[in-house]
Parts: sequence; structure tokens; C-alpha cells
Amino acid sequence: MDLTVWRTFVTVCRAGSLSAAAAELHHTQSAVSRQIAGLERQLGVPLMERHARGVRPTPAGEVFWRHALATLNEADRAVRAVRDVRDGVWERPLAIGATPSLAAGIVPEAVRGLLEQAGSLRWSLLPGLSAQLHGRVLAGDLDIAVVTDAPPGLSADPRVERRFLGLDEMVVVVPLGHPMAGDGPVHIQSLADRTWAEDNDGSAALLRQHAARAGVSARIDLNAADLPGKLALVATGHAIALIPAVLTGALRADVTTVALVDPPTRGIYTITPRRNAHPCAASLHDRLAAVFASARPTQDAHQPTGTGTYHPHAPTGLAPGRLGAGA
Repeated sequence: MDLTVWRTFVTVCRAGSLSAAAAELHHTQSAVSRQIAGLERQLGVPLMERHARGVRPTPAGEVFWRHALATLNEADRAVRAVRDVRDGVWERPLAIGATPSLAAGIVPEAVRGLLEQAGSLRWSLLPGLSAQLHGRVLAGDLDIAVVTDAPPGLSADPRVERRFLGLDEMVVVVPLGHPMAGDGPVHIQSLADRTWAEDNDGSAALLRQHAARAGVSARIDLNAADLPGKLALVATGHAIALIPAVLTGALRADVTTVALVDPPTRGIYTITPRRNAHPCAASLHDRLAAVFASARPTQDAHQPTGTGTYHPHAPTGLAPGRLGAGA
């Protein structure tokens, strides 16, 4: 397949209309339309559907969009690597994956520490859910991924090495000025009748489990497409939400957090391929552990004995053989 057509498709998905994509790509709208139609014929499924304000990907288009974007990013890296070899300065880049909350939380600071230690190092960051990142590590697309054991848990896969970073408590995020802002730990019973927003199944499962243990149920009436969308619903007063405490330092200025009594927790891990490990992956794990410990200084008590071991923190009643989907 022609990667130029793939770039056109990705641009249309991002821009949301054929005309906007055509302007960005310096093509005519009819040329963009022909490229998308040709791609659909090759794949044998519709990839785009029209709506009042433009176009959007079909379910099949959403799947192809994710893979096309990853393929194009890898193609760009391949071109840069070849040019570096030509110039005599090639070094193996470090491909990092992380769940959205960890990509916004501890990963940037850990990478900064790694770069201070290693000097010049090319690196990339790919956010995704734990199951997706696990697959990318196996496929060789990622050298290291920072994942969680939020429901439905992590799989025991001998092809990857899991290393425990610590336990992260979940907290409630509320709008700035909320009546409970600044309060000490609160019981979930006092919040159960509020409107909650969620952006992924793993976080929603943690909330439901925590509420059920207290004999109440949480009203998850709003669903966001992603973490920024969930925080926007909170900031504008539409809902409250459950988020990882590790994300607290990276929150927007118009929200704050409230601690829970006996909060739900999730385990944080790095996973790396057992073969052809990147020489900097172990150092990055150590940096991640240091940043996580400084952000959550009580985590040492939860550290399992031995290095490179799996901490079986998958929640009770969930299938341990399934991949995690936590953010």
C-alpha cells in the first residue's frame, strides 16, 4: 500500500473534513476524496462516513487510523535512522509506551533524569491502554511500557519481563471551589449520589468495586473519550471523577483532588521484551521508580521482595489471564 495515501487518511481523520485535509496537504478536495475511495476499495470496507460538519471514521476506520498512525510514525523513524547511519551518528532510539495518566505523570520527569545521565538519546512516547501497550512491546514497537494492573488485570506472559514500581492510590477530582475541596479523606458514601464521569473501563471498575464494598453504588452518568475530556467535565462542574494520585501534579489549574478513606489502588509496572532489550530500558525503570517514590513516598512498604518479580495485585474476582486496560 502507498504510505502517501495512509498519510492522507490520517490527516482527514485528524482534520475532520476533506476540505481541511486538502488545504493542509496542498491537494484538491477531489484528489483527497479519490485517495480515500481507493483505500476503501483496497481494504474492502468503508473507512469514512459523512456527518453535518464533515466526515468521521467508521469503526473500521478507527481501527485502521490507529494502526496507520503507528505505521507512519515508525516509517518516519526508519527514514531518520537511515539518514543518521549515512551521517555516521546512528544510535538506537528508545521507544517508550505509557498509559495516559502515567504519560502525563511520572514518565516525563523520569525521561528527563535519564537524558541527564545518558546525554544525547533519541526517544519517543506512545500513550495507550495497558493491553495495547503490551501488544506493542511484543510486536517490537516499544522497548519499554509503563502499565497498570487496573481491571481486568495483567496477563502472565513469559515473553515480557514485568517489574513492579509501586501501588498508586486513586483520588477523587473535583472542580476548584467544590465544598469538599481541601477536606481530609472522605467516605465514598458522601459522594455516591453525585454524577461521576469516566473515560475507561478499568477506572470505572475500580470505582464500582470501591463503592460496592461500602454498600453503595456510584452514578457513572457521563463518559468521556479520554482523560482530558474527563477532566474538562469535572472542571466545568458537570461531574466528579476518579483519577490516579500519580497524576495529581499534572492536573489543570481549575480542578483539585479529595482523598478517599481506604482508597482503591492499582499496581504500576514496567514491561520490557525479554529478548533484544534496549540498553537504556533498565536505567529508565530505575528513574521511574525514583520519581514514583518521590511522588508517593509511602510506596516502599508495598514493594515486593526481589527485583524483576511480578506483584500479583490483580483485583479479586477478575480474570488474571486477561490484559489490563487501565489508564
